[in-house]
Amino acid sequence: MIKITGLNKSFGNNKVLNNLNCNIKTGTIYGLIGANGAGKSTLLRVIMNIFKKDSGEIEIDDVKLNDEGELKQKLCYVSDDLFFFRNYSLKDTLTFYSKLYKNFDLERAKSMADTLKLPVNKKVSTFSKGMKRQLALICALCTNANYIFLDETFDGIDPVVRAYFKKEIAEQMTKEGTTIIMASHNLRELEDICDNIGLLYQGGIIFESEIDSLKTNMFKIQISLANDFSEKDFENYNILSFKKSGSVATIIIKGDREKYEKDLNALNPVILDFLPLTLEEIFIYQMEVLGYEFNSIV
Repeated sequence: MIKITGLNKSFGNNKVLNNLNCNIKTGTIYGLIGANGAGKSTLLRVIMNIFKKDSGEIEIDDVKLNDEGELKQKLCYVSDDLFFFRNYSLKDTLTFYSKLYKNFDLERAKSMADTLKLPVNKKVSTFSKGMKRQLALICALCTNANYIFLDETFDGIDPVVRAYFKKEIAEQMTKEGTTIIMASHNLRELEDICDNIGLLYQGGIIFESEIDSLKTNMFKIQISLANDFSEKDFENYNILSFKKSGSVATIIIKGDREKYEKDLNALNPVILDFLPLTLEEIFIYQMEVLGYEFNSIV
């Protein structure tokens, strides 16, 4: 488990992380969402001890970051700004990682590279942006580190290859119990793979939740009644949004679906449909409740 308490980091007069608190459970895929410049990369680099924190505390598996010597084999980081040794081929790069990480699965790495048709003996410096990102992800997953940090995970990767890596990431978490932290400014990119989501804004985590919990206690309802009605008729419901067009209202409600379904059916509605919400819609309404404009955050 990663436990972060009161974390602060500034560069000159620019405060990037401001009293940040965060808990990331072991064996989960955690999505770190935030606009470009929100501090996602800085947070990952502070956890990796690439940047020194100004104050606050970071614990990984109950070991404080200041005592990180024994943590190095447990952590792997893929930056948004990729770096490879200029004269190394793909084969050289895999060999380098196998020397760096004692549990590196070289055979799996070669197999993944073969599946993706990446040239083994070609210099990585000649690879396209997408090919470099694929190689970086292969290296990270095959380290078998306990914690893998991925910054802008799928940048430059086409949808087919993205689906392949999502499957590999999910299997890594399931089979090895790996904790994977994926930072992105694109919520849609992460919603079908993450277990938990944290929203980073102005240097702090302003919202954190399990995705299943978000999706099971918030509903979009379309309803029409025989008689005219307004939002006041639903004042006993936990309404996040009420919009009426003609005789049909679209309502976003938070709470117990079974109870709401029973209560609403008792009104003998002409139309009553419970519709799924996308994760982006859920966040929009959650942010409105918290007093934020979602589109200004992500």
